[in-house]
Amino acid sequence: MADLNLQEIHDFMISIARKAGETITAAHPTAGATGNKKNSVDLVTETDQAVEKLVSTSLREKYPDFAFMGEETYKPGDRLTSAPTFICDPIDGTTNFVHTYPYVSISLGFSLNLVPTIGVVYNPFTSTLYSAIKGHGAYKNLDQTLPLSAPSKFETGVSGCLVAVEWGSDRSGNDFAVKSKTFSRLAATKENGGGMVHGLRSFGSAALNLCGVAEGGLDIYWEAGCWAWDVCAGWVILEEAGGMMVDANPGNWEPRVDGRRYFAIRPGEGQREVVEEFWGLVEGAFEVGV
Repeated sequence: MADLNLQEIHDFMISIARKAGETITAAHPTAGATGNKKNSVDLVTETDQAVEKLVSTSLREKYPDFAFMGEETYKPGDRLTSAPTFICDPIDGTTNFVHTYPYVSISLGFSLNLVPTIGVVYNPFTSTLYSAIKGHGAYKNLDQTLPLSAPSKFETGVSGCLVAVEWGSDRSGNDFAVKSKTFSRLAATKENGGGMVHGLRSFGSAALNLCGVAEGGLDIYWEAGCWAWDVCAGWVILEEAGGMMVDANPGNWEPRVDGRRYFAIRPGEGQREVVEEFWGLVEGAFEVGV
């Protein structure tokens, strides 16, 4: 696949994301058009399904030999392979979408040999586009290089960080406890063994959280339980901006794109030291993805 024209694929993905955005902004989700997948906070709408169909149909017509993995058509047991694969979350931030809160995106990634290689994240409500090709840099709205300013040094470690986190749809069990206890410890004072971070933010879109770290506005995004379609696109954008993706569980510097545990950190001197400090504040270990 060395002869793949990644720029052409990237440009086509952007055109599809923009079309999908038109469908998203034209929709008016109602209670009758909203269903649950796992529980009352794991929502799906008719628009999620319509957008994924639009995206998958368009991509298969253009690239019939490539694989496709999408949130709404995923079946338990499906595995991401080394084949060229489009990885799509048609609406990342469905709960926000249902509540008409505009932190919503389509996340469209492309992987080669299990490596995130092209990423397109588009928020149609703000007309904000993030994109990247591995080895070619990351951009906002095609003309602004990420990060948006020169990365600052991590002067005070974790305590100087603005951290994005998400509760997820699992609200019981080991992983919920790991999140809850770690959130509390991150916020606690140094005197009480905490990280005293500047703040914890739960915005509701993994893809946009990753782009926020790539931009430099967020310092860290720590999450477990989400999926490859949530992070593949943002992963490329993050790394091309100089950020780093490691495992949410302490000790693993080389996570899998389908590993379901993710820890993103912005570029800057002291990056690895902050990762290790943060890992030291994690209360337990996630079971998801193990």
